[in-house]
Amino acid sequence: MRRPLFGALAAAVALILALTGCAAAPAASSESAGGTVSVTHARGTLDAPANPAKIVVIDHASLDTIKTLGFADRVVGTPKRGLPSSLENFATDAVTDVGTLQEPDAEKIAELNPDVIVIGGRTAAKYDELAKLAPTLDMSTASEKPVEELRERAVALGRLLGAEDKAVAEADAVAKLADETKALATGGGQGGQGGQGAGKALILLTTGGKVSAYGPGARFGSVIHDTLGVPAAAPNLKKDRHGQAVSFEFIAQTNPDRLFVIDRDAAIGQQGKSAQQVLDNPLVAGTNAWKNKQVTYLDGGEWYAVGSGLTTMRSMIENVRGALSS
Repeated sequence: MRRPLFGALAAAVALILALTGCAAAPAASSESAGGTVSVTHARGTLDAPANPAKIVVIDHASLDTIKTLGFADRVVGTPKRGLPSSLENFATDAVTDVGTLQEPDAEKIAELNPDVIVIGGRTAAKYDELAKLAPTLDMSTASEKPVEELRERAVALGRLLGAEDKAVAEADAVAKLADETKALATGGGQGGQGGQGAGKALILLTTGGKVSAYGPGARFGSVIHDTLGVPAAAPNLKKDRHGQAVSFEFIAQTNPDRLFVIDRDAAIGQQGKSAQQVLDNPLVAGTNAWKNKQVTYLDGGEWYAVGSGLTTMRSMIENVRGALSS
């Protein structure tokens, strides 16, 4: 009789221990629940939680791409200051404001307990600090090959979110649009000065009543000149992220066939003269671009604030395509 009784007691004890162990075990993390995925970013390769439920995004371009891929609801925190109109859906109570792009609020981010943090170039200096809070992806780019770099970052985010195929398809569509626009710029398509190409263009940024110019290899020039093939009216400008300060006399002497203009003050919500007001003077008015009404005012929110992203890059290219087709 002892053996059956002993066996029954042992089974009961084992069951109790098993149930107790289950109750005492900590909740599974997103990493253990969904596994991990290897993602390539600016600092190498990172094993991040696959298909994360809570993401803090401190980069407008990545925010744009995540939204395009259909995962806007995963974003629990982002800097709300300076959000362009295309990303205003993140300026709601459902998303926590986590400081600025340059100075993210680590305390607020920690309270959100995100599965992943995504940053860009403006936040890169804070990488080590943020990486202590959660796996952090640095989506900074060199801005030398915008379409190719966009594809790399979009595919990385798509891989993270389990939407790699969609990311590839979206990136391919952007690349196709870029190729078609380049054909217009170089005279290989319809439109653009009777099909003879775009003519030579000068890219200007206005802020505080002053003007900077961008040429090939520079921030905006890498899109318009290097990627889309629009010839540069001033090919030897210094390759600086902030452009090269120029005078109205310089613009008159360069005499571009086209002007592409970005109003920084409008893009960041700063008061001041508009780009149209800054450039409305006899020297600029004497250029071929002004006389022939070939002055295109680009969307500062897209070009200056975001600068990339699947939807934004498509819109940026369409800005240029529309100008070349007119």
